[in-house]
Amino acid sequence: MLKFSVIGLIKTVLPLALGIYLIWYFFSNMSDQSLEVFYAALQDANYFWIVLSLVLSFCAFAIRAYRWKYVLEPLGYTTKFWNRYHALMIGYVVNLTIPRAGEASRAAMLYRSDGVPFSKSFGTIIGERAVDLCMLASVALLTAFLGYDDFTAIFAQIKTEFAPKPTSAGGFPWGKLIYGVVALLFLAFVAKLVFSVKWRKKLIGFLQDVVVGLLSVFKSKNPLAYVLATLSIWTLYVLYFAIPFFSLEQTKDIPFDGILLAFIAGSLGITFTNGGIGTFPLLVGLVVVFFLGKDQPDSQAIGNALGMIIWVSQTLLLIILGLISMAMLPKNYTKDHVETELPAGENR
Repeated sequence: MLKFSVIGLIKTVLPLALGIYLIWYFFSNMSDQSLEVFYAALQDANYFWIVLSLVLSFCAFAIRAYRWKYVLEPLGYTTKFWNRYHALMIGYVVNLTIPRAGEASRAAMLYRSDGVPFSKSFGTIIGERAVDLCMLASVALLTAFLGYDDFTAIFAQIKTEFAPKPTSAGGFPWGKLIYGVVALLFLAFVAKLVFSVKWRKKLIGFLQDVVVGLLSVFKSKNPLAYVLATLSIWTLYVLYFAIPFFSLEQTKDIPFDGILLAFIAGSLGITFTNGGIGTFPLLVGLVVVFFLGKDQPDSQAIGNALGMIIWVSQTLLLIILGLISMAMLPKNYTKDHVETELPAGENR
C-alpha cells in the first residue's frame, strides 16, 4: 500500500511541480512593461467571444457523452445520457488533480450508476483515446499541409525553448537522475510481471476486457453516427479554441494555420502537467508570438495573455461543470443494481 501511495504521490506531485515552475517562468520572463500590457490585455479582451467559446465546449462535452453509448451498446449495456455525461465531467475534474486518472474515475462512476463493469467501460474509453489521437494527428497533418514552413519553424522554436540546458560544472545531473528513476520503475514492473503469477493473471484478465472495449469502437451498431459525432466533437474543439483569438485586437488576424498550430501546441501541453497548468498558456503563447513577430513590441505579453485567457476559462468551466456533476450523479446511483454487480469479495 505504501509503495502504491508513494508512486501515486510522485505521479501527482511531479507534473504539478513542473506546472508551478512554468507559471513562475511564465511571469518571470516578462518585464514590468510586458506585465502591464499583459494585464491590460486581460481587461480589454472582448469576453463575448470567451463565453461563446465556453458554450461550444459544453456542446462538445455533451456530444462526447452521447457518442459513448455507441460503443457501450455492443457490449450489452444500456446507459442513461446524464449518467454518462456526469461520469465524463467528473473524469475531467479528476484529471486536473491526478494526470490520466480521469479515465479510471469515469469508468468507476459509470459502474456505480449503471453497473457497467469497470474494465469494459475503461476499454471503451481507451478506444476513445485512440480515436482522439488519430484525430489530433489528422489536425497536425492538415496544419502541415496548410503551412509546412510555419509548422516546422514553430516547433523548432518550442524545442529550443524547452531543450534541457547543459549541466554546469559541479551542477546536479538532473537528466541522469530522471532517466535512472524511469529505468528503475521499468525494471520493477518487469520483475513483478515475471515473478508474481497472481498479479500477472489479473493484468492479463484486465487487458482482455480492455481489448473488448477497444473492439467495441469497431462494432458499433451505428458506425456512421459514431463517425459524425467524432467529427462534430473535433470541429467544436477547434472552434472553441479559435474563437478566443477574436477577443484581442492584436490576435484576430492570425491565420487559420497559426490557430491550428496553437491548438496542437496546447493539446500537447495538456499531456505534460495537471490540466495543462503552466504548459498550455506557455506553448500557446509561443505560437502566438511567432505569428505576431518576435520583434514586435509586446508580442510576448499578448501571446501569454491569450494563452492564459483560453486556459483559465476552459479550466474554470471544467471545474464548475465537474463539481455540478459530482453533486448530481449520486442522485442517479442504482444501489440495488450495483450491489448485485459487485465482484465477489469486493468491499462494499
